[in-house]
Amino acid sequence: MYKWDSRHTLVTGAGGFIGGHLAVALNRAGARVRALCRYNSRGDRGTLGWFDDADTDAIEVLYGDLRDRESVDAALAGVEVAFHLGAQIAIPYSFVNPRSFFETNVGGSLNLALGARDAGVERIVHVSTSEVYGVAQTFPITPECPLAPRSPYAASKAGADMLMQSYASSFALPVVIARPFNAYGPHQSARAIVPTILSQALNGGRVRLGLLTPRRDLTFVGDTVAGLIAIAGASTEPGSTLHIGSGEDISVGALVELVGELVGRELEVEPDTERVRPPASEVPRLLCDYASTTALTGWAPEVALRTGLSATLDWVQANPDRCAPGRYAT
Repeated sequence: MYKWDSRHTLVTGAGGFIGGHLAVALNRAGARVRALCRYNSRGDRGTLGWFDDADTDAIEVLYGDLRDRESVDAALAGVEVAFHLGAQIAIPYSFVNPRSFFETNVGGSLNLALGARDAGVERIVHVSTSEVYGVAQTFPITPECPLAPRSPYAASKAGADMLMQSYASSFALPVVIARPFNAYGPHQSARAIVPTILSQALNGGRVRLGLLTPRRDLTFVGDTVAGLIAIAGASTEPGSTLHIGSGEDISVGALVELVGELVGRELEVEPDTERVRPPASEVPRLLCDYASTTALTGWAPEVALRTGLSATLDWVQANPDRCAPGRYAT
């Protein structure tokens, strides 16, 4: 097992949903954690500010921007292992403002690759997304499946993946591409499918959603973080890709029914065209094959969907100011 005691680690995007959980998990494991958060004038650390002080006091927080090489170089100074999660992530917004996605996701990843190469970082875990597969050719989806992104967001992430693979080939950059399928859990934005259903269900009215037919592989964030940490300690060829997922998928419609069971009432769905992707851009199904990850690291998902949804529901109920059950988010 990889020893994290005093290992100097960097988490980019540490103020985000998965990044915050990852930074705290590494801190608990004994790593020396540096968190890169996007600069803002409020000194807002994002989700890192939602954890207990005991879990974050030892984390070094830096503010900057992935698009600035100076910010990235400062964050990488002295780092042994870098987890690169920083990105523009909202799929609907990528159709409105695609340029910012390519500048941050591709340009920022280039800065990370250059900086890590120059700083002699020993290990880079570049975090991708299952959205890069688009309409997959086979199910479950293996890491060998061709990329066919269907949104500007997915295209920018695929571009970043290809960039990292090119640096692995050209410069032996010690990078592995971790490709999580749909993570969910406490601290997630209400714009994501699980918290938007939960928050609306708790508010007592109809649940406004787009299509009910897409199927997703929902993975509890604790499993996702454990997978990232396991991948960081694995012996892989530079540029390799490994999956993190539950190995099961569920339709949005069935997810609504399951949430209804948890909240104790049948949920009525109101169609909302604002949540529907442009024609021919929808991804109908994502289902993970994580066999190669298990074979290499021993990692496997542990949290069943109902258990994870219950934990997320408890958090949404306990934190109405952060998940805003009374305010609908597209």
